[in-house]
Amino acid sequence: MHLLYYSISFALPILAASSSDDSKHHNPCTIRSPTSGAFFDLNPVHVTLPEAGKKVPKDARNESWSARGYDYGANFTLNFCGPVIENLTDVVGVDDSRWANVSAFYKFEGKTYSIGQQNSEPVFRGRKLVLNYTDGSPCPSVPTSSLLDPADLDFDNISKRKIIGDDDDDDDDDYPKKPSHDDDDDEDDKPTKKPVKDSTTRRKNTIISLLCTSDPLAPEMAISFVASPDSCTYIFEARTSAACGGIETAQQQLGPGGVFGVIALIAVLVYVIGGCVYQRTVMHQRGWRQLPNYSLWAGIAGFVKDMVIILTSSCMRFLPSRRGYSRVGNGGIMGGSAGRRGRQNSEDENRLIDQLDEEWED
Repeated sequence: MHLLYYSISFALPILAASSSDDSKHHNPCTIRSPTSGAFFDLNPVHVTLPEAGKKVPKDARNESWSARGYDYGANFTLNFCGPVIENLTDVVGVDDSRWANVSAFYKFEGKTYSIGQQNSEPVFRGRKLVLNYTDGSPCPSVPTSSLLDPADLDFDNISKRKIIGDDDDDDDDDYPKKPSHDDDDDEDDKPTKKPVKDSTTRRKNTIISLLCTSDPLAPEMAISFVASPDSCTYIFEARTSAACGGIETAQQQLGPGGVFGVIALIAVLVYVIGGCVYQRTVMHQRGWRQLPNYSLWAGIAGFVKDMVIILTSSCMRFLPSRRGYSRVGNGGIMGGSAGRRGRQNSEDENRLIDQLDEEWED
């Protein structure tokens, strides 16, 4: 009994170590706070399309999260830790191979602008949980805090024409012409502008600050647009219960039956190995007697052997006999044919007796 206790105590630390190794595996859209140690999982607010052939829950969303832009001039659509589920086409300044990875966008004057590509790694800025999307559409050449500002609207249109590759003659006024000898006196008065190359073009990005809301009556997600100081960086504030820290639930790789099987296997190994070592070193046993509780197992083996012999002997009586003599008549077998009844059987017996008498007289 003590050996069984030792076996279980040896098995439990091994299982604990294996479970701790599994917990080190990092899942997307999750993070642990470096200060408080709380675990954050944003997967509940990640909107995905239902798989084909599966039943769709009643509360499943069929569109991404949205936020009103108010005085900015455009409303925003975004998703968390994944691309938006809307089908986007003709995204300004973004290759068509990356349209499916856009995680936030807005539409203005019939055009779609990306404000960040997919990112499933939230980070902490101090005590703030932040999700950042980068590498969106190119930023305007002239910073503007609103799409509706009349003073900056012309510059915004100029920058958008540069993005879509509009090389009209009207754009020539926006770039300095090659100076001539007659214009030497005016060179110092003209501002010099250089076109921005693709390698140095700034691109739109998004910063989402996630705040915890524990009110059970609050909506699942409430997103507010905070500001965009230069139409290049967009700041949002999202309130959700998913941003409340909790305890990480370890994913069990084995079921209850598998865990019990592992414990039983380890206990048996420790019992056999430990028992053999004890019987050999302490009791000075050799051969099969080194096994723990040898007399018990030998008695069980003997009992099983006796039962097999008894059952085998009982079954052998039901098998047809192929050796020795068999009585002729009454359904007996002679010469491989069925015995005859009645008169034929008596005639066979008389014939056999007469034959034996003749042989005896000779």
